[in-house]
Formats: sequence, structure tokens, C-alpha cells
Amino acid sequence: MNWTAVRAMYVAEMMRFFRTIAQSFISPVISTSLYFVVFGAAIGSRINQIEDVSYGAFIVPGLIMLSVMTQAVTTASFGIYFPKFTGTIYELLSAPVSFLEIVLGFVGAAATKALFIGLVILGTAAMFVDVEIQHPFAMIAFLLLTCLSFALFGFIIGIWAENFEQLQLIPLLIITPLVFLGGSFYSITMLPQIWQKITLFNPVVYLISGFRWSFFGVSDLPVVLSLLSIVGFTGLCLGVIWWIFKTGWRMRS
Repeated sequence: MNWTAVRAMYVAEMMRFFRTIAQSFISPVISTSLYFVVFGAAIGSRINQIEDVSYGAFIVPGLIMLSVMTQAVTTASFGIYFPKFTGTIYELLSAPVSFLEIVLGFVGAAATKALFIGLVILGTAAMFVDVEIQHPFAMIAFLLLTCLSFALFGFIIGIWAENFEQLQLIPLLIITPLVFLGGSFYSITMLPQIWQKITLFNPVVYLISGFRWSFFGVSDLPVVLSLLSIVGFTGLCLGVIWWIFKTGWRMRS
């Protein structure tokens, strides 16, 4: 394992993050505050509790998941797409580094950035509501796996994309709607029976349900199923990336 190469790629990506650190941290703080003003104050005043949890606290895991997934996908996709766009990807492919080392550098940096944003949102939410974490180790595990898996997914999107429009297509039109429809701001048990069954086809439901359980000990779905879902998604993304580097799909042409 060429750790020097991994460190070089990781540091280069993190430096890009720290050059815009002000807006990187201020933006999630402002957006989280707005969510609490709109959902916590306006809607929360009409919904006292959901499953014995105040509505303001109930939406915290969903807010974190929304930002973490979006940040991980966006950062990882742009990180690998930009070398493709400038042509420096060929220098990287011709260097004595394996695909695993490239993935560790780019995906590791994207996952780290997403983790930072998730912790910032958690700290911001704590200023508005009392945030209780009943299972801290499970919370950390779900958060880390989500950062990693969606950074891997973003890496795939960055390789697939042929222009900047495609780079934003999946995060805006697929991931964000899935998060909003995945029980971020409500329990799926509040839906009619037919919609509860349809919602089970949304993979994000399993992530948010397990993550919410780590906070409050309540979930819409079995926690083991949530954990298996995120582990399976991570393995699937790793398999796709391995195939991409093996075949050179959209990287050598």
C-alpha cells in the first residue's frame, strides 16, 4: 500500500475544502436553522410528539442524513470529475498507484468532509432542541457508513458524468427527493397503509430509520435490516468501482 500517494491525494482534496471552510460550515448552520424555523416552529407547534419524541428533536437525524448524503455525493463526484475534466486523470492512472489507493484518497477526503458537516449540524441542532443519543456507538457507526457509502456512490457519479450538468443530476433529482420521502421529517407509520408499503422501496428509509434509532431508541424498521442495507450498499459501490478500474470505463477514453 502506497500510503504516501494516498496521503497526497487526501491532503490535496482536504485543502480544497479548507480554502472554502467559511462557507462550508456557515451554509449548513444557516440551512439547519431555517429548517428548525420552518419545520420546528411552524409544523412542530401543531405536532407535539412522534413516538414520544418532540417533533423538533425527531427531525434532527433526518436533517443530518440529508446534509451528509448530499455533501458526500457532491464532494466525491466533483473530486474525481475535475481531474477528468482537466485531463490530469491520465497522470494519476499512469502513476504507480492502485485503484484502492486512488479510492482511499478521494473517497476518504469526501467522507471526512461529510462527517465534519454532520457534526456541525448536530451541534447546531443542539442549540435549538435537546438532542439525546441513546446509542452513541451505533450513531457513529451509521454516520461513518453513510459518509463512506455515499462518498463511494459520488465517486461513481463523477466517473459516469460527462459534463457538469450530469454531475448535479443525480444529487438534485434522485438523492434529495429520496431523503425527503424517506421519513426525514415524519414517521412512515403516519402514512396510509398503501404508501407505507411503497415507501419500503426507498433505500433511504432504512438508513434514516436506523440512524434515528441510535438517537431515540425508536425506529420504523428493524435496526439489523437498516445496518445490513447500508453495509450492502457500501459493498455494491465498492464492486462497481472495482469493475470501473478493471475495464477503464469512462476513464481511459
